[in-house]
Amino acid sequence: MGIDKRKAVRHAFRIPEATLFSVALVGGSLGTTLGMFLFRHKTKHWYFKFGMPIILLLQIGLIAFLHFSPIEFSFM
Repeated sequence: MGIDKRKAVRHAFRIPEATLFSVALVGGSLGTTLGMFLFRHKTKHWYFKFGMPIILLLQIGLIAFLHFSPIEFSFM
């Protein structure tokens, strides 16, 4: 979000919104949400303002579900 904000100020080539959402979906939702409000970037777009926190909440819920589920997950 910081890089895209800097590019926006300089009228340079921007990072596509789909890329920002893709980063959030693969696990970067905390960083994109914090960066959005820290850099005051994309906060006027309703789909960012509500979408990023919703993705973050869904990911937290998924992690909590997997952590507390009776099924054991082993990555080794």
